[in-house]
Amino acid sequence: MDTQRELLIEQRVANDAKSPLVAYLLAILLWGFGAHRMYLGRWASGLFMLVLWGLGWLTAPILIGWPLVGLVCLWALIDLFLIPGMIQEDKDAMRRSLGSRW
Repeated sequence: MDTQRELLIEQRVANDAKSPLVAYLLAILLWGFGAHRMYLGRWASGLFMLVLWGLGWLTAPILIGWPLVGLVCLWALIDLFLIPGMIQEDKDAMRRSLGSRW
């Protein structure tokens, strides 16, 4: 792979990569809604997180939903440490697809 091609791929990856700042803001401000996962392209787990969060709060008045709310809070807390890895995985996948295309 020549240098010019590598530079073009890296420029494209840098331009198209998801922003860690946006991901962290979504994770902190919208906590259990899973918006940060949906932003990072993990739609299925983001929607699952949203459903668990909603069910947890709907059933919290009868004390059944508190474990679900706690689970989603723990999941969101762990995601704060996983966001950089998710962004790096997306960048690596972009590099692979662009490298095979050009």
